[in-house]
Amino acid sequence: MKKIGFLSFGHWSPSAHSKTRSAADFLHQSIDLAVAAQELGVDGAYFRVHHFARQAASPFPLLAAIGARTSKIEIGTGVIDMRYENPLYMAEDAGAADLISGGRLQLGISRGSPEQVIDGWRYFGNTPAEGETGTDMARRHTETFLKVLDGEGFAKPNPRPMFPNPPGLLRIEPHSEGLRERIWWGSGSNATAVWAAELGMNLQSSTLKDDETGEPLHVQQRKQIEAYREAYKAAGHTREPRVSVSRSVFALTNDLDRAYFGHDRNSRDQLGMIDDTTRAIFGRSYAAEPDVLVKQLQEDEAIQAADTLLLTIPNQLGVDYNAHVLESILTHVAPELGWR
Repeated sequence: MKKIGFLSFGHWSPSAHSKTRSAADFLHQSIDLAVAAQELGVDGAYFRVHHFARQAASPFPLLAAIGARTSKIEIGTGVIDMRYENPLYMAEDAGAADLISGGRLQLGISRGSPEQVIDGWRYFGNTPAEGETGTDMARRHTETFLKVLDGEGFAKPNPRPMFPNPPGLLRIEPHSEGLRERIWWGSGSNATAVWAAELGMNLQSSTLKDDETGEPLHVQQRKQIEAYREAYKAAGHTREPRVSVSRSVFALTNDLDRAYFGHDRNSRDQLGMIDDTTRAIFGRSYAAEPDVLVKQLQEDEAIQAADTLLLTIPNQLGVDYNAHVLESILTHVAPELGWR
């Protein structure tokens, strides 16, 4: 069995071709799609986070709203850029959203991708310490965030508080038991996957990765997953970690599917540069008739190695069409692959 979720980048545009023309449209449609996805049997509703863009941001109000409207589906992110975050305030927001959902939060975090503005995290009041890079700061924020999620007290109480305190040092509230085990690191390299394993996080490997060997993306990701699992075991963690990969997958079952995706030009991996310094490999899209799609996905080594598949969706095509996209995968593809 493999868990199947959707991943929305949360785009909106005033274009006449978009059915998601405002931030309000995106937010309400995301809630509606999560409800529809749960009814279809989809396992997760995940959202990408970008700042200074007409895309999903400020994830916790949305996650909490979805948590209040649903009862089974996992809700999460893929990923939150930790360069921007105050880890203690984030722990409060995450704890509240997780409690509202009844413990269904699956929070993907990372160093983040290239942003819309130069050093956008500075506008959020975050500055690397002397000698730190933005990446170093993201990791420092992450380690602080994980520590406070453990729920141990660390803050000295006021001897004359407004309200009575429990004995001892105080922790961040609200605390949600078990959330620490549901934090994922979005890794773009083998080294960061190993680092995430050592800290006991789950692994999100997306459609973009540092091109470390020149092999196809799915092969590099499979090796990344293997390195992660080996490091996780070596670190002495006892629970079974989770691993997800993200893919654009469309089963062509009607004329509208074929019109939208029948001539997809991204049917091969592509190479590019990140921040003008790192050569990266971008994953292909899959768009084919269901029987062909089954054969193609069987050959994707990373999908086979992961326990969770996140399907990136074209959210600007509206709730009904995206529900159809998900239903087509669950009905025509997943059973043939043994995922359902």
